[in-house]
Order: sequence, then structure tokens, then C-alpha cells
Amino acid sequence: MYARHFGLEHPPFSIAPDPRFLYLSDHHREALAHLLYGLDSGGGVVLLSGEIGAGKTTVCRAFLEQMPAHCRVAYIFNPKLSVVELLTTVCEEFGLPHPPAGEATVKGCVDPLNAFLLEGHAAGRQAVLVIDEAQNLDAAVLEQLRLLTNLETRERKLLQIVLIGQPELRELLARPELEQLAQRVIARYHLGPLTEAETRHYIAHRLAIAGARGGSPFDAEALRLIHRRSGGVPRRINLLADRALLAAYAADRSRVDRRTVAQAAEEALARPARRPSRRRLLTGLGLLLTLALGWGLGRSFGPADPVAAPVAAPPPPVAAREAPTTPAGTSAPQAPDSAPAAAPGEASAAARAASAPAAVSPQDALWAALARRWGLPAKSLVGPEPCEAAAAHGLRCQRLELRADTLRRLDRPGLLDWRDAEGRSSQPVLLRGWSPAGADVEDAAGPRILPAPRLASAGRLVFLTLWRPTPGYRGPGRAVDEALLERAFARLGPAQGGGLPAGSSLRERIRAFQRQHGLPVDGLVGPLTLMHLNRALGAPEPRLDRRPGA
Repeated sequence: MYARHFGLEHPPFSIAPDPRFLYLSDHHREALAHLLYGLDSGGGVVLLSGEIGAGKTTVCRAFLEQMPAHCRVAYIFNPKLSVVELLTTVCEEFGLPHPPAGEATVKGCVDPLNAFLLEGHAAGRQAVLVIDEAQNLDAAVLEQLRLLTNLETRERKLLQIVLIGQPELRELLARPELEQLAQRVIARYHLGPLTEAETRHYIAHRLAIAGARGGSPFDAEALRLIHRRSGGVPRRINLLADRALLAAYAADRSRVDRRTVAQAAEEALARPARRPSRRRLLTGLGLLLTLALGWGLGRSFGPADPVAAPVAAPPPPVAAREAPTTPAGTSAPQAPDSAPAAAPGEASAAARAASAPAAVSPQDALWAALARRWGLPAKSLVGPEPCEAAAAHGLRCQRLELRADTLRRLDRPGLLDWRDAEGRSSQPVLLRGWSPAGADVEDAAGPRILPAPRLASAGRLVFLTLWRPTPGYRGPGRAVDEALLERAFARLGPAQGGGLPAGSSLRERIRAFQRQHGLPVDGLVGPLTLMHLNRALGAPEPRLDRRPGA
């Protein structure tokens, strides 16, 4: 209805999961990395949880699209099933024969499933069972899933199970009777809300995909209020932004301001009554009991005439929490503010100053953004010695000088600097991704693209990145544990390990691997070779965002 009014080709904020509008925040990328890590972990259960509308389905779709060709997937999105119904559905998803409805038994389903898994394992295939809305699973069904994880060979479990659900799923697995299943969870991730910066990027991304050519119709105050009233939940952002655009269209305005968003929020976002927790209920009951007992004792032993007790002064306002030291355009965890917006002039200048984010240097801002890519608190790498801070988290800094094509193959975020032909240095930026047009970078001014020709013509690219050393790495210039390397190449196999057969010497396989990945072919295992090994083995490290054609 309003698309043409704002110069758009499509409605940008539909709540339907349209793959054209796929947006992966840092949190979504980390969640996706955990799911992909589970594929190479030897089996077990991977758990992804998140609030309603947080983007779990988005991550699941991206996961299914990136599934390797050797994986067979069974996807179940209606888990309100009995044990037999679940097993029957799994067999149907894998295309296996099973007894007809009403005659199926657990054994009649598990036997063909076990045969299918063994046959697939022998052929180099992997089976993955993905269950969405898993918080609705009965305890008996969860126990059956645990039993399915017992289907295994000496090397690995035959079925990888991925459970996706709301926060109640974590509470469900915390029950004592499900402890055995919880112990089989090899990776878990809770998907939180978008930060204010990510909310801005999310809205800009959807507008761009919808065909926006000019600036955003939302002003800065409107964007801030959208984040606050939506709590950073993508589905609520869509509802609120859609209603705000519709209201601006109805009023024949080309801009969406704070007042329009506030009105849209009252219409689109009903405030559900909060269900008190058990702890709060017990606390409240205890308080009522204490008051009742005190009143009774007062009636029995107190004075006949009531005595006015001094009224306690209201508590001072809670001091604003220190804001994370992140710049505009980077991400930092924030708690969603569900309180209604204050009227103009209602908040004092002191209160506004107390809640204002602390200023940070551009360099600190880049380190904060890089920390988030590694799943660390934004402030964990901010300070005079970020590399020492990284070491406390088991990470190492690595400074590399390389060409643009080598940087693209390295496929990891980091701080990028370069020198032109005259030796002049650029301002560092955070390398976030790669597209056909060039490098997707971000600095204090926000995200932008560094054109590929500019990178190719740069005299020298200087790249500072983080990596997680393998247990056998003893430091620069020292040999890596050969047994560890043998196991790594055995896991990779000839195709990914350089193309040489297993009988080749370790030095030959290292050189072949380096040649395959465009590295200096010296047969030595340094940080650059280990980074590529980590990537080939599917280590849960952040990767660059990739756009089609990159």
C-alpha cells in the first residue's frame, strides 16, 4: 500500500520469512557457526534457543542452505507428536519404509532407521535431524531422542540432532529426569535481541532490498524508539516499522518521526501481562503472610490508638548502567527497554546525561566490534593492550601482510590497514565480509564497501586478526605436535587435505595443503597454515559474511 509512496519496489517489513531479506547480525552468525560446528563434532545434540521472533527460523534456514552435500536432513516443524509419530515422521523425512499408521511401533521404525544410518556412514554420508519449536516436545519424546543418539559406531554417533526452540527448551533440559539428554548437548547458543546499532542496520538492510534508493524514511529519533519499543526483536521491529510507514503514508508524510513510531507502537505492540515467576510468587506470599501475622500481633498486643509510622522517602532513581564502549555501527549487548517513551521535557537533563553512552576512540570501537564477532563482551578487548586481553580468552593476535586475494581466502574478520604506492597509511577498518564489489568493512562512520580495484592496487595490505591456537601449537618458530597434525589430516581426508593419499609423508601433505589454499609452500606449519587448517576442520571461529558471487 505504502511502497510506491516511499519509492520502494516491495513492502520491506513483512513478517513472512522471505529469503531475499535475510539479515544475519553478529548474534545470528555466531548461532549459525555453532550449528555448523555441530556437523563436524562427531554427533550428539546441538541446541539453539531464543525468544519469540528473535530470528531462530532465519538461522535455521541459513543452516539448511549451507548444509554440505554429503548431509541428509530430516526437518520437523510440528513436534506435538507421540514417540511413535515422531519416529514415523523421521522415517518419512529420510524416505524410509515404515509400517502404516496405526501399526507402527518403536522397533518397526528404529530398525530401518539404524540400517539407513549405518549404510550412510559407510558411504560417507551424514544424517541430521532438525526439530523446530522443540520446547513443545514431551519428556517421553525427548527420552527417545536420547536413545537415538546411542546409534553409533566406534568413531562417531550416526545421527546429529539439532533442537531449536524458545527459552522454555533450556528449562526443559534442565530437569533432573532429562540430565542424560542434557549431557549429550555438544554445543548450545541462546539468540538474544539486536542491539541498537544492529537494529539500524537491519532496517536499512530491508529498505535497501525493497528498493530504497535515497536515505532512510526514519529519522534518528524514530530508529532509537523502534529499538526501544521492540526490544531489538526482529519480528517486533518488522511490525512496528511497517505500522509506522503505513501511518506516515496515511498522513501523506515522507518522513517517519518519533511521534509516528510512538503512535504505531500503541497500535501494533500490545503489552502482554507479565506472568510472575515462581520465586516472585513465593516471595509475595511470604510477604503477605508476614504482614497478616504482624497485623494480628498488633491487634493483640499493640496500643488501642493507632500511631502513625513515619513514611519512608521514595528510593532514589536507579543509576543508569554504564553503557558498553561501542561506537555507532558496532554491536553491543543491550537489555530491551519495554517502558513507554517519556514525554518531551519529562526526563531531566541529568538523567539524559547519565544514560548517554561513554565516548570511545575509533581504535577501541574497532576492537569492541571484533570482540563481538568472537562472541566476547564488547569491552573485553578495549584498552591499551588488546592482544594481551585476547590472550586471556585463549586467543592470539596475528599481524599479516598479504594480497587481496589471499585476504579473501583467509576468510576471517580483523582490522585492515593498507599503504598506497607512496607509503601513506589508511585509517584502520573492521573487515566484516566480502562481496563481488569488494570488501565489506565498517568504521565509526558505519558499514561501507572498499572497491576491489582499490584493494588490488594497494601497495600493501596489513591485517591484524585473532585466531585460536590448536593445543599442539607451541609458539612462533617451534614445531607443531606431529601427532596432532596427523589426526587433523586424517579428519580432512585427501580431498580437503591437499589431494595426496594418506600414505604420503606429513611434510608432503602439508605442502600440498598449502598449495591448495594459495599459501606459501614451505612445508612449515605457522599461524597462517593453522588458520586455514582450523577453517577446513570447521572450528567454531567467526567467518566473513559472503554475498552471492563473492
